[in-house]
Amino acid sequence: MRKIVVYPNQSLREVSEKIEKVDSKLLSEIDDLKKMLIESDNGAGLAAPQIGINRRFFGLKKGKIIKVLINPQILGTWGERVLPMMASEQGEEEFLEGCLSFPDIFGQVRRYLKIKVSWHELIEGKLVSFEKVLSGFEAIVWQHESDHLDGVLFVDYLKKEGGKVYRWVGKVKEEISIKEVLA
Repeated sequence: MRKIVVYPNQSLREVSEKIEKVDSKLLSEIDDLKKMLIESDNGAGLAAPQIGINRRFFGLKKGKIIKVLINPQILGTWGERVLPMMASEQGEEEFLEGCLSFPDIFGQVRRYLKIKVSWHELIEGKLVSFEKVLSGFEAIVWQHESDHLDGVLFVDYLKKEGGKVYRWVGKVKEEISIKEVLA
């Protein structure tokens, strides 16, 4: 069984290869990704490079349903990259992005809140094309997972743009420096 690749493993920095054909190897890799994403407690998405597969696909989780997106692309964006907000009991607070390859680390990452995307899904053994406009949380997760396919990590944005970084220790959130994460 595969394991989630954790930073600083260099395979997280590789650009993934486009999928040209459906074969038994791809089907097995997709199965592995689905199983691992279902088993993750707080994962909203998982990209193939995060389980050691250098191919362009990722899974998105909604409840217990996993949708696998093959050769995904961002076709367009609206507005500026912003720090997303989320509703809380105290009103609104900044959304903290995390990553299964960075256990217990979260940060403020600027993202587009509306994007147009395309991808393929495996239907009856064939790759079928789709396009859609995504917004909010769905758009944020798509961008995060899509970045993995190009060897880009959410901590790259934190380092470049100076967003706040936190580590969860038990149930306590402590602010840390990006240097501690990348050390």
